[in-house]
Amino acid sequence: MINIGKINTLNVVKEQGAEVYLDSGASAKVLLADKRLPVGCAIGDALDVFVYVDADGHLAATAKLPTAQVDDIAWLKVVSINYTGAFLDWGLPKNLLLPFGEQHHEVVVGEYYLVKLFLDDQSRVAATTKINRFIEETSVYFKPGQKVSLLIADKTELGFKAIINHTHWGVLYQNELFQPVSLGQKLDGYIKQVRDDYKIDLTLHEPGYGKVESLTDKILANLHSNGGVLALSDKSPPELIYATFGVSKKVFKQAIGALYKDQKILLDKAGIRLVGS
Repeated sequence: MINIGKINTLNVVKEQGAEVYLDSGASAKVLLADKRLPVGCAIGDALDVFVYVDADGHLAATAKLPTAQVDDIAWLKVVSINYTGAFLDWGLPKNLLLPFGEQHHEVVVGEYYLVKLFLDDQSRVAATTKINRFIEETSVYFKPGQKVSLLIADKTELGFKAIINHTHWGVLYQNELFQPVSLGQKLDGYIKQVRDDYKIDLTLHEPGYGKVESLTDKILANLHSNGGVLALSDKSPPELIYATFGVSKKVFKQAIGALYKDQKILLDKAGIRLVGS
């Protein structure tokens, strides 16, 4: 079954002059709009293609893959506007339509906007800035420590709102961020907690003791490569700790606490020292 507006893996079944056809799984074949096969691809090979409905209402495909597909939420740039709506750059030669009726407010050429991709009533791919109807504020399904994909969507007084797995809102708190983030940025994160009101708090570093265990190895390796001395301590600025090990000050303090308890390090005003150094 072909999924319109998404990346599909289809077999190359026919090459006739400048036209290439892919197996649709039905009687009709899908025309490869690129007009030629990628280098190294031949009849019978499987090919990853983006399938869409062309201007004539026929199924078509391209091996040039877009930056987003149907059901995705993406941060895309407006490149032109005409009487039908705005057009967005999504990595394909033909730009993506953002109809006037799907604009939350007037958009401006050259600016980026958060949009969701969907199929219109003619099964053509389009975009909308009216994304709130697609994103849930609460969830009971996410678990603390679960790894998720994030899209930074908005800056607030508390920090940043992020879209989780294209489906839910979550919050990254400013006082727990030790790296710069920007609107439209995609990155991996973790569920910190699902609150009593079922809203979701996020973190960019893996929570739990497993993180501490891996960090202790990094600290010991750093000590061994620097003559047994590390000029960091539980008094060091959080930004310096994050720049060195990529973790929060809380996680760093847990790790050096574990090493001190195991009598592997000594703590002094200068920082951390390997026992016996």
